[in-house]
Amino acid sequence: MRKRPPLDKPLVATGIEGLDTILEGGLTPNRLYLVEGLPGAGKTTMALQFLLEGVRRGESVLYVTLSETESELREVATSHGWDLRGVHIHELFSAADQLDPDEQYTVFHPSEVELGKVTQGILDEVERLQPQRVVFDSLSEIRLLAGSLLRFRRQILALKQYFAGRKATVLLLDENHVPEQGLNAHTIVHGVISLDQLRPEFGGDRRRLRVSKMRGRPFHGGFHDYEIETGGVIVFPRLVAADHRREIESGTLHSGLQEMDALLGGGIERGTSTLLIGSAGTGKSSLATHFVMEAAKRGERSAVFLFEESVHALRTRSRGLGLDLDGRMADGTVIVQPIDPSELSPGEFFHIVRDAVERKEARIVVIDSLNGYLNAMPGERFLVTQLHELLSYLGQMGVSSFLLNAQQGLIGSTNSALDISYLADSVIMLRYFEAQGEVRTAISALKKRTSGHERTLREFNISAAGIDIGEPLRNFRGVLTGVPREVESAPAAAPPAAASAK
Repeated sequence: MRKRPPLDKPLVATGIEGLDTILEGGLTPNRLYLVEGLPGAGKTTMALQFLLEGVRRGESVLYVTLSETESELREVATSHGWDLRGVHIHELFSAADQLDPDEQYTVFHPSEVELGKVTQGILDEVERLQPQRVVFDSLSEIRLLAGSLLRFRRQILALKQYFAGRKATVLLLDENHVPEQGLNAHTIVHGVISLDQLRPEFGGDRRRLRVSKMRGRPFHGGFHDYEIETGGVIVFPRLVAADHRREIESGTLHSGLQEMDALLGGGIERGTSTLLIGSAGTGKSSLATHFVMEAAKRGERSAVFLFEESVHALRTRSRGLGLDLDGRMADGTVIVQPIDPSELSPGEFFHIVRDAVERKEARIVVIDSLNGYLNAMPGERFLVTQLHELLSYLGQMGVSSFLLNAQQGLIGSTNSALDISYLADSVIMLRYFEAQGEVRTAISALKKRTSGHERTLREFNISAAGIDIGEPLRNFRGVLTGVPREVESAPAAAPPAAASAK
């Protein structure tokens, strides 16, 4: 793990937990920062959270608004259930015509030209309050007043110089995304936080942020998903498995079924991932639920994430198998979380999984199914890479994961739209086959990295009595084709002759 350099001063918390995680604690104090994004990205909401955090810490804070009225800001706060008492709002909107860029070389610096009445009012307000936190909303208005890129840059420099030594951390909000205009502010400020919005063809908008600059400080780069909800901006830091390592308990998960454990070479090792593949209805969910219920008997918690099936259907099927899932859900041993496929981002899903593992102490995670996971985020790229990071994280946390993947087709040739068999530590396949006028199900272990396993095919049955796994299907040939041919039983092999004593 990288070592962090010692800090001369405590960091400034932004009031947004996920953003502070990305910034590895917060902002460097007494510096100028730029928060940029298109209208509706959440800049104002984020800025108000920043100031309210200052109020909570007993600091003096100031919101200078050039684009929105004080009434509009209070409406935003009311929509989130916030009380803006303690937040000083200085409104320039009604007097913006007094700022004539042709008459003033700079808006904020008092040493170059005589300041206008409105500008002097801003400085008087700053001198009176001596704020530790300041927000300027927005640079777009200053850019228009400046009239040229040169004057705009000089004004931002003047703003930086004015607040230097006044022990204030300043956020500048900007709507501009034109490179030749935005970069003028980028080169001056201490850090840049960019807010982005994606508009998929179906479902809600996806929002993500990126810290593109932070002088002299480590931070988590890349894009991080975030949402604007009642109560403010919620940021979901990008999952980096290498940042989550701990000593894990070795051991084996037993299924409670002797034949199943024999098929797996004794069971499933803790902290490994198991892929259950098969056509719809072969029993993948039932088998995963059986492992979950067996873990519950040992007092271990599990988390089941449903992308396709409803909670009601899962509970009904479990009762039909004689499994007391209702009781385990009631006492919190099993957590069942339905996932809305049209309103999800990868970062938010990973945040939910992390919460189940780190806060609720789940030792088993079930994703039902990968097909739903893929369909939930059709516009996202690199889903398999993100899934690899998730499995690495779960493994390093000592959590056993079960991934369900439905194959296309029933009997005969089958295929999968998402092939992640190379990521899983173990692969269990269930498939239909026809024999003696009946449709049956066979189960086999195709892969197990951590130990040996049976290479046999066994019959898999589900009934009101639960799951039953039969003896190896040695009387059939071609089970994997779906239409096997029955063969005569091979004679039992003679026991090896005893070695003669010398």
